[in-house]
Amino acid sequence: MISDAQWEEQRAADRQSLPDILEDRLDLPHVLLSYQQHLLKTTAVYQFVVCEKSRRIGMTWAVGADAVLTSGLARSEGGMDTLYIGFNLDMAREFIDTCAMWAKSFMPAASSVQEFLFKDQDEGKEDRDIQAFRIRFASGFEIVALSSKPRSLRGRQGYVIFDEAAFHDELDEMLKAANALLMWGGKVLVISTHDGDANAFNILVRQVNEGEKGDTAKVLRVTFNDAVDAGLYERIAMIQKAQGREPMGRQKWIDSTHAVYGDDADEELHCIPKAGTGAWLSAPLIESRMRDGVPCLELELPADYLQRSGLDQKALMRPFLEQLEEVLSSLPLDVLYALGFDFARVADLSVLALLAIEKNMHRREALSIEMRNVPGNEQKLIVAMVMEKIRTRCVGAAFDAVGMGWTVAEDIGRKFGLREGDDSPGLVWAIKFSQDWYRLHMPPLKTAFEEATISIGRWDAHMGDLRSVKKVRGIPRVPEVREADAKGKRRHGDYAIALALAHFASRMRWVEIDYTPVPDTRLDPRAHGHMGETAQEADEIGAMDRSWWNSPLGTDLRGGI
Repeated sequence: MISDAQWEEQRAADRQSLPDILEDRLDLPHVLLSYQQHLLKTTAVYQFVVCEKSRRIGMTWAVGADAVLTSGLARSEGGMDTLYIGFNLDMAREFIDTCAMWAKSFMPAASSVQEFLFKDQDEGKEDRDIQAFRIRFASGFEIVALSSKPRSLRGRQGYVIFDEAAFHDELDEMLKAANALLMWGGKVLVISTHDGDANAFNILVRQVNEGEKGDTAKVLRVTFNDAVDAGLYERIAMIQKAQGREPMGRQKWIDSTHAVYGDDADEELHCIPKAGTGAWLSAPLIESRMRDGVPCLELELPADYLQRSGLDQKALMRPFLEQLEEVLSSLPLDVLYALGFDFARVADLSVLALLAIEKNMHRREALSIEMRNVPGNEQKLIVAMVMEKIRTRCVGAAFDAVGMGWTVAEDIGRKFGLREGDDSPGLVWAIKFSQDWYRLHMPPLKTAFEEATISIGRWDAHMGDLRSVKKVRGIPRVPEVREADAKGKRRHGDYAIALALAHFASRMRWVEIDYTPVPDTRLDPRAHGHMGETAQEADEIGAMDRSWWNSPLGTDLRGGI
């Protein structure tokens, strides 16, 4: 184990250095691709630049070079402070690291003409001038990351950069504050992917294109195809080879990139804003919270599953149940858990999301399960297996109780306690979705993403589900339209709802209730002629043979004793 300080030092060392392959082979401007060079040339000429761009083409990386070249200059040469505004802290820290990388790379060139980027340019001493959200230069200027609030620009002057501007909550007000800087010779760069045609960023693009911002304003548009034509794939392949990885072929890489974004590819890659209000969670924000190694188990049963024999049904279920048992056996029991379950039977998926609540209150996804065309009894069996594993560490479980989902919530609640109100005992809360529920309980999930208090598994379909959440009349929810994932399967934001339910469960005040049902020996699988099976197989067969719910002693009594 390494300490937080050691990890932070290693992170800075990795991010604040130019990749060796680029440093050894290329110099400025060739280290920048043509569209990145064009951005720097444009900001040098125009005071107000708007850049609509594809995702993941390295534009923010190039902007970091622009910031260093601007703030490293003396005032007499056009130098000024650079004020960077992203929409979360991770973006700010990453941008400062990128600028530090450029500054360290530019130092030899600066020294050759007897100029200094840092106050003390002795080897290793420049780190004194690089902080988490600020870099100070010998010119007297600085690059500083500010909060995405209009008041953060008050009393400041310089080059303002709004990164992923379409996802700022107060973009209009931020732009009003930035306009004051233009009067005194400042500059503004607004850079973003699109997020709907009604978004303030798209409106700004139209205004500049139509001349409403005057002759000092300019729009740049860089699509994924533009970046590929300029050599983006070759640059990525060169770096991957230098790292010992074998890149996939050019066309396969292009196709796989489009597959990741699916129906969102036009907006995310080709700068064509979607009709509507835009996504509630941005793709960059979701991706920043994704982690590798989180299992997502999938079960899809054939359409004629219920018409097959009992033995065929058990054979179809057994591989999944064994896989689930293996995953559950590896779950740590030194953390708390919260579970969310979104039920579906025919058109949509049933999705289970399990969050581990760590001691620092960070919510970490431990497991997700997706079921398509799985009958109700089998769904109850699977959910009960998860609940049984975590029951001593579970703070609560929230279940979709709309339509048939109520039967699952009710039956699971009979075994683990059905919660009926804020102060009642029980682990299982049956949620009847309403406008008020979405209005009250979706915003805390967004806050968790923005404040980095949640992490989820890295699955493309889950990215799509979270991106499908839109604001409908001001309330975030999943619209009625269904979209296809990369495999051509229809989805309806199912994972987003399961995750919202799990996050809701993790935040509620739960009152523990515990009782153990008395086992019914009449339903022991070994008493049904399954003695030839192993104990595990007999248990599975018994679970499929018997009625799913065995009521605990006393539940059938009425009146007093």
